[in-house]
Amino acid sequence: MDKLAIFTGNANRKLAEDICAYLQVPLKDALVSRFSEGEVQVKINENARGLDVFIIQSICPPPNENLMELLVLIDALKRASAYRITAVLPYYAYARQDRKDQPRVPITAKLVANLITVAGADRVLTMDLHAGQIQGFFDIPLDHLFAAPVFIRYLKSLPLTNAVVVSPDVGGVKMARAFAKRLGASLAIVDKRRVNASETEVMNVIGEVNDKDVIIVDDIVATAGSLKEAVLILKEKGARDVYAAITHPVLSGSAIERIKNLPLKQLIVSDTIPLSPEKRLENIKVLSIAELLGEAIRRIHREESVSSLFV
Repeated sequence: MDKLAIFTGNANRKLAEDICAYLQVPLKDALVSRFSEGEVQVKINENARGLDVFIIQSICPPPNENLMELLVLIDALKRASAYRITAVLPYYAYARQDRKDQPRVPITAKLVANLITVAGADRVLTMDLHAGQIQGFFDIPLDHLFAAPVFIRYLKSLPLTNAVVVSPDVGGVKMARAFAKRLGASLAIVDKRRVNASETEVMNVIGEVNDKDVIIVDDIVATAGSLKEAVLILKEKGARDVYAAITHPVLSGSAIERIKNLPLKQLIVSDTIPLSPEKRLENIKVLSIAELLGEAIRRIHREESVSSLFV
């Protein structure tokens, strides 16, 4: 492990420190700041020659700033003669722009993949991509982890009665089915129609939720518009307690106000994105994925399989 080096930008320093604590290695010293006009300034303050480098950097809000920090860090370490550079992206931004669903729109998820590759990353480690096909946008090795084991361990500790796992849309059925299988729960689907990028209209609920504890599972909660519609229709259909297990807490726009006013027992999220104090509501539970990412980093460094982390 003496050739392992972990660096971080400013996106989620606490998570990087927790990963280092799990691995029992120091967080390497690097200056990541700004010049007076706002340009990203990076200086690696330790020798990186020949090291197996992992850069912990969520591309979370503000995404453009954090993405630029990542690219400049990769370039700096490449020029410092690092042996291998792995970009560890707990949250991969621009993932929702993964296809051309309208005329004259970009596929920004592919553009970001190109930027990371051209900057000099040798491989990528990420978690719960919004769309699985994004893995194919990279021409370098990519390890895709899931936060499900962390969530399921916590959900099993809750006093759930007659539980049912709910997918908030048809696209999330595969994820919901995996949760339902591990929890021994039934499955339901919220049939919705998207009005625009931030608003949805619920049409129906497929499955039985009456007098059951409900767990909504998803990968991203941004404005909480979809979550609000799902919770309200599930309560209308007779659900008892409603929980939501969502990996990436973007919580932008009016999300916090919506969550405050929802009959939601608990919103369970991971620490892929750090929550500011005003977003730490009583019914928001944050689970750490530092151990999961740390173990993946250890195995990648030792050239061992990471597939056992998926169960």
